Amino acid sequence: MLRVGLLGFGTVGSSFAEVLAASGADVRITYVFNRGVARKKTHERAKFVPADAKWTERVEDVLEAADVDCVVELMGGLDPAEGWLRTALTNGKHVVTANKQLIAYRGSELFALAAKHDVQLLYGAAVAGGVPVIPGVAQGLSGDQIRRVSGIVNGTCNFILSSMETGADYGTVLKEAQRLGYAEANPSADVDGFDARAKLCILARLALRAEIAPDDVPAQSIAQVSAIDFAYAKELDCTIRQVSRAQVDGETVQARVGPMLVPKVSPIAWSHGTQNMVVTSGRFGGDVVFSGHGAGGHPTAVAVMSDVRAVSLGSVKVRLPAKKMAVSGDSIAPHYLRFVVSDKPGIVASIAGALAKHGVNIDSLLQHRGHPAARLPFVITTEPCKISTVVEAAKEMATLPFMVEPPLCLQILVVDDAATD
Repeated sequence: MLRVGLLGFGTVGSSFAEVLAASGADVRITYVFNRGVARKKTHERAKFVPADAKWTERVEDVLEAADVDCVVELMGGLDPAEGWLRTALTNGKHVVTANKQLIAYRGSELFALAAKHDVQLLYGAAVAGGVPVIPGVAQGLSGDQIRRVSGIVNGTCNFILSSMETGADYGTVLKEAQRLGYAEANPSADVDGFDARAKLCILARLALRAEIAPDDVPAQSIAQVSAIDFAYAKELDCTIRQVSRAQVDGETVQARVGPMLVPKVSPIAWSHGTQNMVVTSGRFGGDVVFSGHGAGGHPTAVAVMSDVRAVSLGSVKVRLPAKKMAVSGDSIAPHYLRFVVSDKPGIVASIAGALAKHGVNIDSLLQHRGHPAARLPFVITTEPCKISTVVEAAKEMATLPFMVEPPLCLQILVVDDAATD
C-alpha cells in the first residue's frame, strides 16, 4: 500500500482524488493539505478521500508524517513549493508534481536531491496535462537522437487563437476563456508565453538533453494578433498558433515561444480548442506526434495518477543526462509583417526601402479591399532571414509617419526534415 500526502485540493487535486478512487490501485490518501480545510471538506469530490484521512492546514503535518510514502504536490509556483518538495525528498518521500515552473527552473537540483535520497521525483503532468509526452519521450523515444521538439503546450492560447479563426475578436475570446476557467483574471502567464516557455524548457531537457534557462528563451505575446491576420494567413494556406519550438544547433539551442504562421499541412495546425500537441523530430525515428487534451482537472489528474501508480509499482525512473547549453532565439525563417497605415502614395516604396536597408528580401505583398483608407491593413512576407534583422527593420518602420500602429512581425513555421538529417 502506497500512502499519499496530497498538497492541494483544488481543481486538479480534487480530480486526482476521484481518479484514484476509481483506479483500484493499491494507493491510499492519508493526508490532505490545503488552506481553508473546513470549506474544502464540503467539496463534492471530498467524498473520494478516505474517511480516516487527515485534513490539515499545516504542510509540516504531511512532510513529516510517518504514514506518508509519497507527496503529491498540485499547488504550483516556485515558492513555497520548492522548499516543501526539498523537505519531502530529504525525508525520504517520493514526490509527484504537476508544477511546470518548479521543474523548469529547479528541476536539475531536485532530481539530484531525489537521487541522493534514493526516491523518485515524477512530473508527467507538468507538460500537456493528460497527454503522455513526458513518459513517451523518456521511455519510448530514449533510443533516438531527438534534434527538435515543437508544438502547442498551452491550451488557453490554443483556445483563443483557434476561436479567432472564425473571425472573433481577441478581447472577446479572452473574456470567454476567462469565463470558462481556461484563463486567469490576469492572463499574462498564458498569452505572453511564460507558461509555454517553462514547458518548452522541460521538453528540451528531456528530449534534447539540453539544460536551458527559461528566462533566456524569447517569448512573444499573442495579444497583438487580430482577426485580419487569420484572413491573410488563410490566403497563405496557413493558420496562426502559439508555437513552442527548440532545436539543437551545434553547441546552442534555438528556442522560441510565440504566435507563428503554421502551414495547414503541419500537424500543429490541426489542433483546436484546448488541445495540446507536441511533435518530436528524431534522427532515426523521424517525427512522432503526441496530441490530446492538455488542460482540465481530469486529464491532468490522469497523468498524476499514472506517476503515482509508477511509484507504487516500484517502476525504475529513466534518468537521461542533460548538459547546460546556451540559448539563441535568432533563427533564420521567413516572416509575416502586417502593417496598418493611413493610405498615401509611396508607402510600399518606403517599407521596401527600410527592409532593403537591413538586407531583408520581400517574398510577397497581400492587400484586401474594403478597408478604410485611414486604417488600411496589408501584409508583406519575407524570404528567410534572421529574426533579429526583421525585428530591427520593423522597429525602424514603426516610426514612419503613415504608420497607424506598430507592425506585427510573426515567424512563418517551415515544414521540413532538416532536424532528421
